[in-house]
Amino acid sequence: MSTSDSSPPGGAAADGPVPDRRPLIVFAWVWVGAPLAYGLYELVRKATQLFTG
Repeated sequence: MSTSDSSPPGGAAADGPVPDRRPLIVFAWVWVGAPLAYGLYELVRKATQLFTG
């Protein structure tokens, strides 16, 4: 066995083409990030009202 083997560990090259998961990753970040951003926005808005009257 040579040390310059270009296949990834775990034998993924023998399983065929790997599906592109970038759209799924983007969707997951938006799915979590949008409510998080809205929650942080509301937190800052209400905290500002609380401390400034």
